[in-house]
Amino acid sequence: MNDMLKTTPDFSIDAAAALLAEHYGLSGTLSPLASERDQNFKVETAEGTFILKIVNAAEPEVESDFQTALLAHLGAHAGDLPVPHIRPALSGASLASTTGPHGVRHRIRLVSWVEGRPLAETERSDAALHALGRMLGRFDAALKGFMHPGALRDLDWDIRHAGRSAGRLQHVAAAEDRALLERFLTRFAAIAPRLAMLRAAVIHNDANDWNVLVDNGDADRISGLIDFGDALHAPVIAEVAIAAAYAGLDHADPIGAAAAIASGFHAEYPLQEEEVDLLYDLIAIRLVTSVTISASRRSHTQDNPYLAISERPAWTLLRKLDRMNPRFATAILRKACGFEATPGARAVAGWIARNRKALAPLLERPAATYPAALVPYGDPAHPMTVTSAAGQPDAAQAIWEAHCRGNGIELGVGPFGEERTVYAGEMFVSRFIEKTRRTRHLGLDLFMAAGTKVFTPLPATVVSVEIEKEPLGYGCLIALRHEPEGCPPFVSLWGHLAHEATGRLKAGERLEAGALVGEMGLPTENGGWAPHLHLQLSTDTNLSATEILGVGEARYLDVWAELFPDASTFAGIAGEFYERHGRSHEEIVKLRRELLLPNLSISYDKPIKFVRGEGVFLIDDSGRAYLDCFNNVCHIGHAHPVVVEAMAKQAETLNTNTRYLHDNIVAYAERLTATLPKELTVAGFVNSGSEANGLALRLMRAHTGRENAITLDWSYHGTTQELIDISPYKFRRKGGKGPKPHVHVAAVPDSYRAPDDWPVEEHGKRFAESVAELIAGMQARGEGPGFFIAESIPSVAGQVFLPEGYLKEVYRLVRAAGGVCIADEVQVGFGRVGSHWWAFETQGVVPDIVTMGKPIGDGHPMAAVVTTRAVTDSFNNGMEYFNTFGGNPVSCAVGLAVLDVIEGEDLRGNALVIGNYLMDAFRAMQARYDVIGDVRGLGLFLGIELVTDRRTKAPATEFARAVSNGARRRGVLMGTEGPHDNVLKMRPPMIFSKRDADHLIAVLEETFADVTRTLG
Repeated sequence: MNDMLKTTPDFSIDAAAALLAEHYGLSGTLSPLASERDQNFKVETAEGTFILKIVNAAEPEVESDFQTALLAHLGAHAGDLPVPHIRPALSGASLASTTGPHGVRHRIRLVSWVEGRPLAETERSDAALHALGRMLGRFDAALKGFMHPGALRDLDWDIRHAGRSAGRLQHVAAAEDRALLERFLTRFAAIAPRLAMLRAAVIHNDANDWNVLVDNGDADRISGLIDFGDALHAPVIAEVAIAAAYAGLDHADPIGAAAAIASGFHAEYPLQEEEVDLLYDLIAIRLVTSVTISASRRSHTQDNPYLAISERPAWTLLRKLDRMNPRFATAILRKACGFEATPGARAVAGWIARNRKALAPLLERPAATYPAALVPYGDPAHPMTVTSAAGQPDAAQAIWEAHCRGNGIELGVGPFGEERTVYAGEMFVSRFIEKTRRTRHLGLDLFMAAGTKVFTPLPATVVSVEIEKEPLGYGCLIALRHEPEGCPPFVSLWGHLAHEATGRLKAGERLEAGALVGEMGLPTENGGWAPHLHLQLSTDTNLSATEILGVGEARYLDVWAELFPDASTFAGIAGEFYERHGRSHEEIVKLRRELLLPNLSISYDKPIKFVRGEGVFLIDDSGRAYLDCFNNVCHIGHAHPVVVEAMAKQAETLNTNTRYLHDNIVAYAERLTATLPKELTVAGFVNSGSEANGLALRLMRAHTGRENAITLDWSYHGTTQELIDISPYKFRRKGGKGPKPHVHVAAVPDSYRAPDDWPVEEHGKRFAESVAELIAGMQARGEGPGFFIAESIPSVAGQVFLPEGYLKEVYRLVRAAGGVCIADEVQVGFGRVGSHWWAFETQGVVPDIVTMGKPIGDGHPMAAVVTTRAVTDSFNNGMEYFNTFGGNPVSCAVGLAVLDVIEGEDLRGNALVIGNYLMDAFRAMQARYDVIGDVRGLGLFLGIELVTDRRTKAPATEFARAVSNGARRRGVLMGTEGPHDNVLKMRPPMIFSKRDADHLIAVLEETFADVTRTLG
């Protein structure tokens, strides 16, 4: 290159004008233009404006021919590109030649003038740089397939030769500057071998902001690309790197400038990930090449101002780049091109979302179950924000604790992405954007008392445990690496912890899911903050704990959101916590009163608005999750994915009625009856438990011709009038009119309240005497029972488990008198008892008719009746039975899915194991609390009866209500049942786990202790 400086053309304006006239027949005004090695003149003539280029004598002819061929190719294949077009000489050739004053031969080219002003003289907006990227993308795309021998030249400006800069370091005077360049050269040496594997083509190779023109009236529109003297065959990504290097000079946000160019280029000429991953280093190494060549040439040339155009700002930019984390810069560039900020980032977030139900709680119980509120760091004027920024953590904590006490808050949440002014130190100044602070929170803050334990939701390997001592830093900081199956590895960062973890955890140690990570630290050890956990995820596992960016620039929040995805789901915070939708509670209550039946009840004095169900939880509109131990309709869990998929798949295919043939109804009838004793072989499908019991009564009448009913006291069988008539729970309470003449009420066979002088082994037979007396009364009037109906475990009566032998004796009595026996399994069927599919099986009996509802469809409205062939033969009396929706394809698909899950996940076995575990815990509580009179249950159908006196068994109704409401405040739903509402009723989903059981037990323990203190 230095040899070329010796052969630079040196023609006067007059001599150049003479050449113009001689070779092109043109005359006009010539003005010299700056050039590094050639001589250029702007030529204004009557025929237009041109550039006359007198080529350096040392330039090989093949290179001049290459540029000529390149421009000709563009003219032929991309004529709309705003690039110079060759004006042939009078001879017809594209190039002319002349001999200079020093006796050397120079070639001459005349090209059209491209109108515009240099991009360097504008603000270089994102729009302009994006447009530049698009221009370069179109330019390079137009050159696909173009090749010329002149493109294969050896040029120091070829980015592949940037390593030659090491040989020019001797010309850089300052030691710190040489060290800076050496750092970038070391990085380049590591990536240089990868350049040979990237796509290569002919590129412009010098799209600096003096070679790029913008419209004189619109600086955001690129009007021209000029100067093809450095064009060559090189990696395609070098085109973007070179343009970005020059666009970043004196730019407030050089990586943002590079991102704008890259995104524009990518839109026209799609880049590959492996190309974008090298872009930061290629930008830097272009600048290294520039400053080292400039330094070298200063030792040979003193007066060429062109050489110094970029040097000062180039050094400034190199220092900026040196302060940046290259991985963050690369993430910004990747995101600008539509790639993930780091490979696998979206897969990590997706995996966590899909597997959120399997994550262990991060706190003592699931985070979403705590009453929570946002910590006010998003309000710059809030006293807690002000005191925190001022380094007064104790004052900030006092403000927060007062707010929690006044509002029943147990957990404070600082959300991802929140704009905060609390970050006041110099450590929060941006390294990417001048005069900008990092203000966006990139983690999740959980505020609780110092000493609160936090646990890993997933198995992990400890990466590091360290102490960050800077004020407003992290204090004790722990990084864990997670490698779940089917998910790219990721890191979780745990900051502001107590120092105790440093003596307990070591790098390389393995933690199981649910293992202790640490404790929330005091301000004296957590960096000077009110006690809380800063939890953050990093999808880039190559970042060290201290490199993970806890606070980021707002401009790049979309990038940070992929590198450091919101940890809310990982921590168990429900999405509804952050944003409420729909009507307010007050508005809904008001509209219910105006639009709905007035005696439609609402649970709790302070109603809950649920907006989502998931597994064992119901989530309200504030994002609080309630452990559902009460609503047994969603038998296998709320919104079970297998059920949802089956329902959606069939609904989008066909839904019709039973007058047409379809596989689903017979498949479901076959599967359902297979779970029952062999005598029960015929099914009928309806839409609700009430419909099922109504159909059972029709079957009974057709078979017996009778009306007389025997029903248990305090039983409930449905909402239609004929069912209310056989439900003492309804007709003996407010609004009821007592039993009708055909309804006969037997005593509830409640062993807990049996007379003391009855031997336990005789309870079944003794309680059955009540039924025998009713039958005798009917027979004395010349009548007989039509049917006996009972829940196999009376629920509304207080989770009453029938004494052994009771149903055997009752069924014998009823059948001997000509009646039929109906088992109401609407609440207790489908394996809830664990030991059997159906609760009546625990009594060793086979009913004549079984009714089913609630759990049958896991929340979908369906029900069934199964009976014997003898009963259906009587029913088949010529009158058609038809139910529009009963047995429709969608309902049957749902029913099949529920059976699949119960069987496939062994939920009966789970119900038995977890039920026994809960019973043991309840009995342990009974030993400590005299108020617990009886504990009863089988599988996941459980009851705790509360009494004020164990001897008299007087009902502790107020205590039971207080426990139910206290559990609700603590995020657990249960009910009270029995004639005195003194029995705690629990019937959780069949997927209830030991972890869920421990959660329930902990809440009951806490609630019983609290109510005992309050009520005595």
